[in-house]
Amino acid sequence: MNSNTVDATSQSLSFAIFAALISVTMLLCIMTSAERDDLDEFYTGFRTLAPLRNGLAIAGDYISAATVLSTIGIIALAGFDGFILALSTALSLLLLMVLLAEPLRNAGRFTMGDALTHRAASRSVRLAATFVTLASLLPLMVFQLAGAGHLVTLVLGFEGSSVRTATIIALGGLMIGYAAIGGMKGTALIHIIKLVVLFGASSLLAALVMDKVGWNPSRLLALADSGSGRGPAFSRSGLLIEATGIGKVDLVFSALTVVFGAACLPHVTMRMYTAKDAPAIRRAMSYAVMIMGVFVVLIAIVGAGATALLGRDIIEAGGPQGSTAILQLSQAIVADSATFSTLVFTTVATAVFLTLLSSVAGMILACGNSLAHDLYAHVTPRRGTAPSPRRELLIARLATFAVGLPAITLAVLVQDHALRALIILSFCIGASAIAPALIFSLFWRRFTRTGLLGCLIGGTVSSIVVTTFSTTVSGTSQSLFPDADFDIFPLTTSGLVSMPLGFFLGWAGTFLSRRGSQDRQRGEYRAAEPRLLAGTERR
Repeated sequence: MNSNTVDATSQSLSFAIFAALISVTMLLCIMTSAERDDLDEFYTGFRTLAPLRNGLAIAGDYISAATVLSTIGIIALAGFDGFILALSTALSLLLLMVLLAEPLRNAGRFTMGDALTHRAASRSVRLAATFVTLASLLPLMVFQLAGAGHLVTLVLGFEGSSVRTATIIALGGLMIGYAAIGGMKGTALIHIIKLVVLFGASSLLAALVMDKVGWNPSRLLALADSGSGRGPAFSRSGLLIEATGIGKVDLVFSALTVVFGAACLPHVTMRMYTAKDAPAIRRAMSYAVMIMGVFVVLIAIVGAGATALLGRDIIEAGGPQGSTAILQLSQAIVADSATFSTLVFTTVATAVFLTLLSSVAGMILACGNSLAHDLYAHVTPRRGTAPSPRRELLIARLATFAVGLPAITLAVLVQDHALRALIILSFCIGASAIAPALIFSLFWRRFTRTGLLGCLIGGTVSSIVVTTFSTTVSGTSQSLFPDADFDIFPLTTSGLVSMPLGFFLGWAGTFLSRRGSQDRQRGEYRAAEPRLLAGTERR
């Protein structure tokens, strides 16, 4: 798909809607911005979101452009393997609901650093938490900023790298504005709007696909097998990752990486702190999990429908990773009616545009909050001193620029590369560093600061190293650097190595700690246990 295939009517209508959305969403952020110098209002919105709205915001924050664009593309090109990864995203949110949501809400206040230091204050842990927050979210931000530039120039018919660069810069500045002005309440409202539009667009597209195949799932799969050019192999495992011994293990750990990593990323976990009590977060997560379950079914239909109705060659012509498959399908599915085709295409393009805007804004907010609250308010001050709430709030808003500007710069530099490696890296850090740190910290009484730092630092570093020397970065035509070949690990994700290592380093660090440190941690955990697991006491 290229700009020449988008008709002038669709371009004009899309431009008008995009401009209106930018105006309306920015106005909403201004209207919901913090009126006073109150940290609770900026960081959590005073915990006033009702469970349904909070559930919508959580699901909206969780469904990123990576989920919409990349997952549909993987399903369209890899079939069964793509569906397994899509299902893993829903299971990840279910894991968060069942295992971590309530303890996180009870342990934390504003950031992941609060949750990890719920037993005792630690500057080194907060510093590590800030580092991991930035390392896990910056790659996702770069991917989505670059994707936003491609999407807008594609839909609106602009051409040239300089125009795309200007688009990335302009949209990045807008996303920074959302986070700095709106805070938690403003970004939550944008996520809710995004989710409603995206869910409506996905439902419309899925319904049109099913109508094309006579509402017969078997016929859809048969047509997808034919359109994939791979025959029955499309409905079996092996197209994304070779069905060799190491390939099967890699696929299992890739799914586990998504299950443990996606919902543990800081921009998702920070939503746990916006609920007023434990029952509220339970209900909010129930809504979010139900929404995500239905959404996975919708994107599976859309991905298979793209293969069935367009064919593999057309999808790959839009990009070797299939990231434009949803736009290609929306344009072609009702091509016999120009007016309806324009409406469908514009609706889907609007949904994807909103997804890109809101996702990056939420990530910028999470990183800015960590820099202000963990680093500035708890690491840099001298002992016994703390910045005023007004000062911390100012730093939180300035920190969004400190995070957003490097992300924009990197997105401009790598905009012409295949960026799936960045998504993989973020999920790997979530699964290898954040997930073991949270699980051990919230449920293991003897867990020590040494073990916690081992999880955070060891899991992050191992994820970066293994991903750098894997086939997602070099060695294949779809790698980040396709002309280079320095891969050592024949793996799709680093999960096979970094996930077990992250959990092991947490255990080993605790085991090697002095006995007195373990006993002290056990005592501190017992003191915090009623509040942590039952919410009987507010921090």
